[in-house]
Amino acid sequence: MTFKIDPYCGSAPAPQLLMSAWNVDPYLLFAISLVAALTWLPALRDNRIRQWLAAILLLVVAFVSPLCALSSALFSARAVHHFVLISLAAPFIWRFVFSRETFWDRVPLIFIFVFHTTMLWLWHLPVPYAWALSGNAPYWIMEVPLFLSALWLWREILDVRRPAGGALIVSAATLLQMTALGAFLTFASHPLFSPHFLTSQAYGLSPLEDQQLAGLLMWIPASLPFAAAFLFRVARALTQPSDGLLVGRTAAASRLLH
Repeated sequence: MTFKIDPYCGSAPAPQLLMSAWNVDPYLLFAISLVAALTWLPALRDNRIRQWLAAILLLVVAFVSPLCALSSALFSARAVHHFVLISLAAPFIWRFVFSRETFWDRVPLIFIFVFHTTMLWLWHLPVPYAWALSGNAPYWIMEVPLFLSALWLWREILDVRRPAGGALIVSAATLLQMTALGAFLTFASHPLFSPHFLTSQAYGLSPLEDQQLAGLLMWIPASLPFAAAFLFRVARALTQPSDGLLVGRTAAASRLLH
């Protein structure tokens, strides 16, 4: 199945024009400004201005900087783009989105993990990925659920009010499935992503090399924050009696099923 390629970030730029390829879409700038405004008060209330600033800057890097245009040329740049969103921006901004207890807290933990895993794998498969680069609406249908699922997942992992056992299970499982996806992309015997068949050579990479680089980026750098989060929750569970592993595991098992 083929699609006419018309990526939201624009056509793949020539290397010499890359640094001038900033995305100044007014609707995008308004959306980022709106996110900044809505999360400012929770950040101020919790005295987390530096985290708030880092989150907003990472959104700018992902969608406004030349990385957006480069992701039209290289699948490996798309991997970096998703790394910035999922593994960096999401853990910074989750607490400003989920600052209060809501009915979402009653959602089974297994659903949250499956939802994020589905989004991650779906948009890194050849046909859905090619469709996402066929226009503006498909692009945002890819980006928004992927980012929201990451926010939801990171809340389960990093919120110390959540059971330690559940956080450990989710972070370990996510680490494993990202490693599996990275390995799948790295060891594939042929290039899979048609939107980049004719665009990677300008940057000195064959389509297969570009895909292998994307797999390595997802396999190692993008997985490191989840490994760090796992170690953080282990350390906290060992030093904070209220976060004890036994209690956390019991509560996590309950949430996995209900």
